[in-house]
Parts: sequence; C-alpha cells; structure tokens
Amino acid sequence: MAERKRTDDRRRSDDRRRAPRAPENENAENILEGRNALSEALSSGRTVDKVFIAEGSTDRALARLAALAKQAGAVVVETDRRKLDQMSATGAHQGVIAQVAAHDYASIDDIFARAEQSGRPPLIVLCDELSDPHNLGAIIRTAECAGAHGVIIPKRRSVGLTAVVGKTSAGALEYMPVARVANLTAAIDELKSRGVWVFGTAADGDTALYKADLKNAAAIVIGNEGSGMSRLVAERCDFKVSIPMLGSISSLNASAAAAILLYEAVRQRMA
Repeated sequence: MAERKRTDDRRRSDDRRRAPRAPENENAENILEGRNALSEALSSGRTVDKVFIAEGSTDRALARLAALAKQAGAVVVETDRRKLDQMSATGAHQGVIAQVAAHDYASIDDIFARAEQSGRPPLIVLCDELSDPHNLGAIIRTAECAGAHGVIIPKRRSVGLTAVVGKTSAGALEYMPVARVANLTAAIDELKSRGVWVFGTAADGDTALYKADLKNAAAIVIGNEGSGMSRLVAERCDFKVSIPMLGSISSLNASAAAAILLYEAVRQRMA
C-alpha cells in the first residue's frame, strides 16, 4: 500500500513538471486569453511566441486559429483543459491561452499623430487610478468603437494592460493606443498646452453633460471606481461634468460613465 502511495506521489510530481507553468503573476502583461483576443493579435501582426490550446478539441474554429498561429511562427502546444483553467487569469479562456510579446505602450505623441491622421479633433480618455481590469478593458473597447484616438493611464496605482484587460477589450487593445505616464497631472498639463479641453466626470460637477462642448479637442477623465478623481487631477480639469441621475442609485460604473461621455462626443461631432 505504501509503495502504491509513493508511486502515485511520483506520478503527480511528474505531472506537475510536465504541465505548462501558470504565469507567476495572474496579471502578466504578455498573456492573452480567448479566441477573439488571439485572432486580433495575429491580424494586427503582433508577435505571438507560444499558444496553449485545449487538448483533443474537435472545434474547427479553434483548429483554424491554431493553424494561423503556426503560420505566424508561434509554437502551438496541446494542453489539458484543466491546466488551461489553472493558467487562466480571466476564467474564460475559451480553450486557448497565448504568450505574446509584451504589449507596447504608446506615447502622447502617438495619440496626437493618430488624431491628425484621422482629420478629426483629438478625443482622448484619461483613466485616473482605475483598479479594475474589467473597467479598463471595457473603456478601451468603447473608446475604439467611438473613434477615440487614445487612452492614457498612470504607471502607479493603476491596473496595466493585463490579460483580463485584453480579454475584456474584445480585441480593441490591438488598435487603440494606450499611453502609460509617470504623472497624470503632468500629462493633463501637456494636453492643455496642445489645445485640448479637459472634462472630468464628477457627481457634483458644475457642467451638465448635455451642456458640455465636446466637439473640439477634448479629453475625458474617468476617476477611480471608489473615490473618483484624485484632488490634483480634478483641479487640473477645465470642466467637471455631471451625468443626469434620475433613479435611486447615485453613481455609475466607471466604464458606463466613459461610454456615456464618449458617445455624447460622437453625437455632437456628427451633428
């Protein structure tokens, strides 16, 4: 009996050595999860180093994605689905996890260059110390759909471009420049020096949403999920915009607030 237990222990140890290692940090910025995220990465030409794909899958769409990854030079490894679950940071890997080259952050200059190429006034989103990767991913997705030219996040006290962000953005991260700055207030000062008006979202804002002029060069600031904009960032805003709240709850999710302001900008610019 003791011998049998030792044999089982050795097997488990061997299994652990053979199994793909999970990312040491579940928010590792070089991990992509889900079919759409990998598909968009391949389409955009992003370097994909390795793909872990569900073992024994008969899903044709997954097989095509694996073939595309191989054509792009990635190593494709069939992996037990339970191991994929262990590796997953999102819990929704759809049978595929990829290791990619670390995502390149853009610069503020890149964002302005994109605006110039579009022929439209800059429309930028600044995220002030967002901690929820789902919120950041959703904001990036909405910003891309609304034709914004870039998103700016701070290096400190803020989620970065993690696997969860990439998954939640549904591929938008491959097309939306995201700049990561050392100091958000300094970035706001730079935007203002380039002729951008800065609109912060605040429940006690002195400018009603539908009175805000978002037709010209504009930056929208979305505050932290719990405490809103930090004091220094709020002081830098040209306007503090309040969203009409007609129900019993007095606040909106950060990504919902961003969507409302972005599409008000879209509406004004299409008028």
